[in-house]
Amino acid sequence: MGEELADSKAMVAVGLTLFSFINYLTRFFVPKCATKTQQQKWKWRNVATSFVHSLITGIWSPLVLYSNPDMCNDLINVWTPATHALVCFSIGYFLYDALDMMIYHRKRSSYELLIHHTMVIVCYSIAVSTHKYIAYGALSLMVEVNSVFLHSRQLFIICGESKATTRYKTNAMFNIGTFLLFRILTLGWMTRWLTVNRDLIPLAFFTTGSIGLAVIVVMNIILFCRIMLVDFSDVIRTASWSGKDNGKPIASPQVSVAPSALHHQNGDAVTNYVESLFEEETKYEKND
Repeated sequence: MGEELADSKAMVAVGLTLFSFINYLTRFFVPKCATKTQQQKWKWRNVATSFVHSLITGIWSPLVLYSNPDMCNDLINVWTPATHALVCFSIGYFLYDALDMMIYHRKRSSYELLIHHTMVIVCYSIAVSTHKYIAYGALSLMVEVNSVFLHSRQLFIICGESKATTRYKTNAMFNIGTFLLFRILTLGWMTRWLTVNRDLIPLAFFTTGSIGLAVIVVMNIILFCRIMLVDFSDVIRTASWSGKDNGKPIASPQVSVAPSALHHQNGDAVTNYVESLFEEETKYEKND
């Protein structure tokens, strides 16, 4: 048991050290478009490091689950050394990222992420220390497949990439598709599994897991809304035109209003509101 605990700590240390080193190396690769302010430069380096983690775990997690299908049948007791190493490695990354934000970026977005990181670290630590739920932790890392495109999107925004470019549009489509598949569906399935198997899980672990998963689910729903607001604002703007229905003006059943007035009062107001939200959210993501 002591040897296994030492191995766990060693792998956590590997993750922490590796991503700290990767973050150090990113200072030599910051593009000119991301050097306007120190905050922008820090943001690019932080996201680039997170991109590397997503790339590694986004490949590692599906591979260990695919190569050991028995884990999918028993997410509590069945695990492999590779799965255990994956979860420990990710604890190291989340520790690095939390420290990086606490030292260099004490802002609203960082506090939100620190809550997320704290819950993940606590849940993963319970798994690696008890050697239970390790496969469940590895399954949760499937979300990192989406994070590859999510971090690519952030890098585009930091550098002021136009939404009209082909690569931004392509990444946006992959981002939404993988978000629904690897985040929403995965987290939904994990919530169902936790509920169905609640009698097999000690109350303390069930409570911790439920709170952590609830926080992460809520944060992901908010994140999804933000992405839709920014990347698909044109679609939202088109859908917001309440002055027309199948090409015909909509008349109020209570008050007779000219079509042009109705269009001005409803369509323009909603559109301007959506545009203001888009500008605010884009500015927030670029600079915060």
